[in-house]
Amino acid sequence: MLGNPAYPTYQVFLAILVSALIAGLVMPLWIRLLKIDGIGQQIRADGPQSHLVKAGTPTMGGVIILLAVCLTCLIMAKPTTELFLAVGAMLATGALGLFDDVTKVVQKRSLGLTPTGKMIGLTAIVLVFFVIAVNFCDVGAAIRFPGGFAIDLGVLTSTFTFGDTVIKIPWLYLIFVFLLLAGMSNAVNLTDGLDGLAGGTVMMAMLVMAAICFLRGDVNLAIFCAACAGGCIGFLWYNAYPAQIFMGDTGSLALGGALAAVAVLTNTEVVSLVVGALFIAETLSVMIQVISFKATGKRVFLMAPIHHHFEKKGWAETKVVIRFWIVSAACGALGLALFFQLG
Repeated sequence: MLGNPAYPTYQVFLAILVSALIAGLVMPLWIRLLKIDGIGQQIRADGPQSHLVKAGTPTMGGVIILLAVCLTCLIMAKPTTELFLAVGAMLATGALGLFDDVTKVVQKRSLGLTPTGKMIGLTAIVLVFFVIAVNFCDVGAAIRFPGGFAIDLGVLTSTFTFGDTVIKIPWLYLIFVFLLLAGMSNAVNLTDGLDGLAGGTVMMAMLVMAAICFLRGDVNLAIFCAACAGGCIGFLWYNAYPAQIFMGDTGSLALGGALAAVAVLTNTEVVSLVVGALFIAETLSVMIQVISFKATGKRVFLMAPIHHHFEKKGWAETKVVIRFWIVSAACGALGLALFFQLG
């Protein structure tokens, strides 16, 4: 094992460095390979005109982020059920995103899988994750709020017996976990629209989740979160404006899934919603835009997701990104503060 497990703080910080180095060193080779194969991003025709120059930029940089995370966990963390489950959720949602990215490249369009296809894939992932988390990771079917208040979602629970194995399914909590994991995956995906935006905001969110895992005493999950943050750092070196590569759905769906998975495994679902509030705002902007246009024929924003709204207002892409980073950091700080208020 790399590092010194006797010093867990050192292990967590070292995981950031190791993951960042792996991603940073392998990414140029990946970019070169993608260029040789002609694998590039398709750009929305109705998007900001300044984005048209990004057409053909290599995508699927998320593959290297996931590689960095997995290698870092392999050499630095102890194998636990919780760690395997978090990594599994990340890889499963990443595989769904990879299929989406490949579909875009093959069909040469900005939209990949249909919403129905994505939903079927996410439903299957959530079901497997949920059953293992609740029955083998001691995850309680309750939502904890700051101040010690909690809502028990285990009131409607079914029990299934398979030989000597008893499987419990708290249905209300299953619905909540589905909304959280599927929602957060798609929310990060929607945020991934500007150079450096998703990478920087996810990095900050995962650093906060690493701190929360560490404070709860789960060093292995802390290393996982730190590795996710480090992978984003290595990726950002090449994704900073003007981007040499995009993370694609491979990265955005996987990192959103990782954030939600850690929230469930640590029973910090409400805190994670505060930490990831920027991603939720991006999603809400799209929902509000669609509902408003269908109901009244009018748009609330110049363009959705909301980061494009500010671009349309004349903000430079880099200004939008940096200000969104600031908002993400503030949400992370608030989320960490609220964590200490959980009962």
